[in-house]
Amino acid sequence: MTPPTAYHLAFETSSACGEIALGQGPEVLQTIVFTGPRKHASEFLPAIDTLCKNASIKPSDIASVFVSIGPGSFTGLRIGVTAARFVAFATGATIAAVPTLDIIAQNALDQAPPRIAVLLDAKRQHVFTATFELQNGKYLPTCEAHEAEPETFLKSLDQSTAVLGEGVKYHEAAVRASGLSVLPEESWPPRAKTLYDLGYTMSKQGKFTEMKKLVPHYIRPPEAEEKWQERFGNKKS
Repeated sequence: MTPPTAYHLAFETSSACGEIALGQGPEVLQTIVFTGPRKHASEFLPAIDTLCKNASIKPSDIASVFVSIGPGSFTGLRIGVTAARFVAFATGATIAAVPTLDIIAQNALDQAPPRIAVLLDAKRQHVFTATFELQNGKYLPTCEAHEAEPETFLKSLDQSTAVLGEGVKYHEAAVRASGLSVLPEESWPPRAKTLYDLGYTMSKQGKFTEMKKLVPHYIRPPEAEEKWQERFGNKKS
């Protein structure tokens, strides 16, 4: 069990604009938001250094890393997972892998509809999605994260369901056709603070992922991997 006064890092790199948070116990001390889209590679390590210096701690003081595991940006997820594994290897920190759609879902608490669907763009005119219900002040998943054709999926939902997530702007026609309400755009991106809160709860429950088993949850393989499989997967050596 993690001590209540331990320090923790939260790596939210699943979307175009990343964030990193440092906290002690249940409290987030500071969050750094990257300066622009796709700045993960160039700003990630300097952000960790800044957070540790501002708190006057060393990387070895980090007890746990909470990482947004996906689905989301293939590149961003790889960076976050790689960094989490590196910190765990270097410091012995434990890792809590938090599903990205669960993180986004909690943003709906400001409006508190009874049911929500989170949408992320999966390209190929599809979405990555999951549905959630409000239970005891928290949104809990009612299905596994999966890939879907947006119009068919959204039309299958109860009309009391509200929609959020960055996939909304990529699939506006399908969202309009569904007749479902859309939550404000400021609630669409995942937030490092929410990731921290969920990760801290998991750490208190002992729900950790072994460093060697930590991999991004892509739902489907990256396009480059699929093309490689199509070209070389069935060839015998």
